[in-house]
Amino acid sequence: MNTTSKLWGATAELISTTAAPWRKGGAVFLPAAEPLFRRLLDAADVRVGGSRPQDIAVSDPHVFQRWLSDGTLGIGETYMEGAWSSRDLGATADRLVALPGAFKKQLFGSWATRAAWLANKAMNLQTRARAFQVGEAHYDIGNDVFELMLDRRMVYSCASWDGVDTLDAAQEQKLRLVCGKAKLERGMRLLEIGCGWGGLARYAVEEHGVSAVGITISRQQAEYARTLCEGLPVEIRVEDYRDTTGTFDRITSIGMLEHVGPKNFRAYMQKVASLLAPGGLFVAQFNGLHKGKNHSDPWFDKYIFPNGYLPTLAEITRAADGLLVIQDVENIGRHYARTLDAWRQNLDAHRARIVGARGEGFMRMMEFYLCMAAAFFRAQKYQNWQMVLSKGAFADGYRRSPQIQAART
Repeated sequence: MNTTSKLWGATAELISTTAAPWRKGGAVFLPAAEPLFRRLLDAADVRVGGSRPQDIAVSDPHVFQRWLSDGTLGIGETYMEGAWSSRDLGATADRLVALPGAFKKQLFGSWATRAAWLANKAMNLQTRARAFQVGEAHYDIGNDVFELMLDRRMVYSCASWDGVDTLDAAQEQKLRLVCGKAKLERGMRLLEIGCGWGGLARYAVEEHGVSAVGITISRQQAEYARTLCEGLPVEIRVEDYRDTTGTFDRITSIGMLEHVGPKNFRAYMQKVASLLAPGGLFVAQFNGLHKGKNHSDPWFDKYIFPNGYLPTLAEITRAADGLLVIQDVENIGRHYARTLDAWRQNLDAHRARIVGARGEGFMRMMEFYLCMAAAFFRAQKYQNWQMVLSKGAFADGYRRSPQIQAART
């Protein structure tokens, strides 16, 4: 462990001790935790032991203390442990996220949140050395899980549900929108930063006649994508974006900016600009916040997306200042809650299989992730933007194609 890591570890321990004096020997002690817990849930219209879909059943009294001391980290971990349950976790999550400000701060704020804030201030959590951690922790949990959860193309990002009612159709429409906004033409060279399992690369090659390079920090994604794109002019690389070389007519980045981090946004845009041909287009789709927090959620950081960071639109536009011209911005976040719900329904349909292979705790972890994320999107606390940027002027001015407009009606 290097000196910086040791210093951060000691700082985090100090914060947790100072901010949560009721922690003793790994246990949690908070006087009158249960009454306060119940008052907070009352404000969210959730009852302990009630019979409504959003009400919860508590099987371990430590839940009261851990929710209040650890915030989302305690809420999520106790759900994974089976210490509490809900008939409809999505309904419960919606009400917790919709809590009025003062109550939400009391429930969701914690020593872990303050530690995460300080970590993002003090350190660059998204360095080249740490880039592969999220791949190992989440994207490499097993292609079998994602095959059960996602659509047939294995697209792991917000779909577009306008005028369609199946996940397969919604993800295909999203790919059509992205490629339409990128204005792909036959013979172009496309770079996909964060190529996932290869769904967009294959679609772009087959539908638009381009060649593609896809990069990912997940070895399991790369293995799957190479098989999916076998025989096509697609190259899949396992590498960090900072190591990518070449010149490309178009670049896409779908669900990747969430892993870049605030200390690297400018360098990321500089890299994109260096790889993009003059007059070329860059299409980015990413989750973000309408109000910055400067830290990730402690539970999501620990269990789903290590080193993740949701930017504001302002952070991204500042990073592109003087490097790329912003041509188009669209918020499609209204579609993400439905996408997350569809993923959860797919997992539920295979619950026995997943629990048998990976255990109840894993299944409950995935449920909590999908339900809480959907709740944040439904409440518009989280956004999902599609941005189009150009390197210099775009010939004749940028306009969305008629096909994109048609998909919106």
